[in-house]
Amino acid sequence: MTFSLQLLLAAASLPTLCFAVNAVAPSPIYAQTPTQTVFSDVQPNYWAQPFIQRLAQRNIVAGYPDGTFRPEQAVQRDELAAIIRKAFNQPPVQQIESGSVYEDVSEGYWAERPIESAVQQGFMSSDSSGNFRPNQPVTKVQAITALNKGLDLTSDTPVAASTQPTTQRRARRRPVFVPIAITSLIQPLLISRAEAVPSPATTPRTTPQATPDRSASAIVSDYYTDASSIPQNAIPDVAKATKQNIVVNYPNPKVLNPNQPASRAEIAALIHQTLASQGRIEPLAKDSPATQYIVRTSGNNQNTPY
Repeated sequence: MTFSLQLLLAAASLPTLCFAVNAVAPSPIYAQTPTQTVFSDVQPNYWAQPFIQRLAQRNIVAGYPDGTFRPEQAVQRDELAAIIRKAFNQPPVQQIESGSVYEDVSEGYWAERPIESAVQQGFMSSDSSGNFRPNQPVTKVQAITALNKGLDLTSDTPVAASTQPTTQRRARRRPVFVPIAITSLIQPLLISRAEAVPSPATTPRTTPQATPDRSASAIVSDYYTDASSIPQNAIPDVAKATKQNIVVNYPNPKVLNPNQPASRAEIAALIHQTLASQGRIEPLAKDSPATQYIVRTSGNNQNTPY
């Protein structure tokens, strides 16, 4: 066999060899185990089913080896840290060596890295004794507060602040020059008008910091029948989350249950709505039954998707 013929046969057999190799070693994309998105204990008519399914499709939440999701089970702090780590990628605001810097988080603990991320990004922190308390159940208001700390949820600008630039523009008027003779005639009128205007010392003034506080208190009072149960330091966080359509209350949107342990279903709904408010996930369709449990402020249209 001549050299040219050997070279031709080798070139012809190369595609066959490559096909055989590909058949033996499939592409890693198709070799991966598909993410579980259907759970035996989350029926299609379950109130939080769309929230859970959407997060499961993105590998933000996961089920258990037996194929269940356990939606009514309370979420612990280590679990919340793990969900936050998968859902958000915020720049760190502080540095810690690892999650095991806390006395109650051992080195090699399954949530050591998620705790590290949640703390460094500002979502969560230790208690006054320096412990993280990874197995402590998370209340609903604590979850809302954690999201606000890590994401700095935006809220509407107060009316007083938004009207200030307009007032400044109106104050910029060209000076009016009046002859001295006319000034002497209208001087009594100016004096009497000046006496009718209260002095700055007696005019009531509003502290700029007080307007957002009152607005937050008004929001939680208007939308939650159990607003009095919300801790005072968490009222601004709840108000901001409410304005962003993040809060989801089942079965009654008017009842927050702020101090009750949050279930896995409630946390899934809260995380989903937070991602939707930031444009990181498509909101639910307007005809989805789950939208009836989303707390809507008066400025939102009930028919718009969430």
